[in-house]
Amino acid sequence: MNQPAKTASPFLLSPDDPLNDLRMSAKAMPLYEHVKRFIVEVVNPMSAKYEELGKNRHGADRWQYAPGQLDLLNGAKAEAKKQGLWNFFLPDAETGEGLSNLDYAYIASELGKNPLASECMNCSAPDTGNMEVLERVGTAAQKEQWLKPLLNGEIRSAYAMTELHHASSDAKNVATKAVLEGDEWVINGEKHYISGAGSPRCKILITMVRTSPDAPPHKQQSMILVPKDTPGVEIVGAQHVFAEDHAPHGHMHIRFNNVRVPATNMLLGEGRGFEISQVRLGPGRIHHCMRSIGAAEKALDLMVKRGVSREAFGKKLAWLGGNVEIISRARIEIEAMRLMVLKAAKAMDTLGNREARIWVHMVKAMIPEQVCKIIDQAIQMHGALGVSQHTPLAHMYAQQRTLRLADGPDEVHHLVVGRSEIQRAEGNMDDASMLQVFRN
Repeated sequence: MNQPAKTASPFLLSPDDPLNDLRMSAKAMPLYEHVKRFIVEVVNPMSAKYEELGKNRHGADRWQYAPGQLDLLNGAKAEAKKQGLWNFFLPDAETGEGLSNLDYAYIASELGKNPLASECMNCSAPDTGNMEVLERVGTAAQKEQWLKPLLNGEIRSAYAMTELHHASSDAKNVATKAVLEGDEWVINGEKHYISGAGSPRCKILITMVRTSPDAPPHKQQSMILVPKDTPGVEIVGAQHVFAEDHAPHGHMHIRFNNVRVPATNMLLGEGRGFEISQVRLGPGRIHHCMRSIGAAEKALDLMVKRGVSREAFGKKLAWLGGNVEIISRARIEIEAMRLMVLKAAKAMDTLGNREARIWVHMVKAMIPEQVCKIIDQAIQMHGALGVSQHTPLAHMYAQQRTLRLADGPDEVHHLVVGRSEIQRAEGNMDDASMLQVFRN
C-alpha cells in the first residue's frame, strides 16, 4: 500500500537559516536600553501614584478617571513622545518606529513588566491592532479621522467581534448584521467582552458584522468603523473578570440597535472581514506573547524575593519543599518561551505574516498557559498576600488567564498547529477554509 508523501517540515534546524539569527539589530539596541530606563525612571513612579489616585471609586465614578489620573498618564505619554519612545509596533511604517518584529519583541517584553508602560508609549492593546488595520487598509479619510488621533495617543479604540450567544472561536458564527440602506449601513446585534470599550477615551469601534449571508462562509463578514457615540450603540454593562470590572478600561457588553453609519465607514470592502482579521490578529497575538514574557519575569522576580526574605520552620521559603525546583523550572520555561517568541517574530520578518502563522499559533498556545503557571507559583510563594491587593500578582494572573481566551482560545491554536503536522504527514496542503481567523 502506497504511503502519502510527506512534505518538508519548516521546523528543521539549519545553521544557515536566517530564522535562527535571533539577535536584536544594532540600531535598535540604544532604543531598547532607553525604554528600560524610561520604565524605571518615569513609568514605575507614575504608576504607583496613578493606582493610589484610582482607589475608592464607586458606581458610575468607576467609569471615569479619578482626579489627577489623566494628568499623570498624559504627562508620562508626553515625556515618552518627547524622548522618541512612541509607536514601536508598526514595522517598516512611516507612522511608526520602523522596528522589525524581532526588535519589537525584545522591547515589548520590557513593556510587559508594568501594566501602564505600553500605554505610556502608545503600544497598548487593542489600539495597536486597530492602528495596524487602519494603517494598512484604511482610506485617506479614515486615516485622517481615526488613525491620526490614535497614533498621537489622543483617543483609544476597541475591537468588537466576540458575541454573547454564538461561539466566536469560529468567527464564521458572527451574527451581528449590517444591511445597506441607501448610503448607510444599519447595524443590529450584540457583542460582549469588548475590551477597552468602557473607557471614556474610547471613541471608535472596529466592528465585525455579517453583510453578505449568501456569499461563501468566509466572505460573509465585513468590518465597519462605528463611532462609540453613534445613536443606538448601547453599553449594557461590564463583564467582570474574576469579580473585577477593570474600570475604567472595562470589557463591555454592547448592543447595536439600528445603528446607522455612513457607507464610507466600511473597511477595505464588503465581505473582506476575514482578510482584515489576518492583518490584525496575527501581529496582535504575538504582541500579547511578547509582553507576557515580561510578566513572567516580574512574577519570577517577586517569587524569588519573597522566597529569600521569609522564613518558616527554620529555613527560608525558597529552600522549603520543592521551591528550588519550582524556581528553576520557572527560569527554564521563561527562557524557552523567550526563544519561541523571538523565533516567531523572526519568522514574521523573514517569511511574512501569513507564512509565519504556525509560529504565531504555537506561541499563542504555549505562552499564556505557561505564564499563568509561573504567576500561580509566585502567588503560592506569597501565601494569602499573593491573592490580595497588596501585590500585583492577582491582577497579573487574571490578565494572563484571560489571554488564554483572547485572540482565540488555546484549543484553536493547538488545532491549527496539530492540523498542520497531520496534513504534512498526509502530503496535503493547508485547507484554505480553515485558515480563517479564530477569536473568543
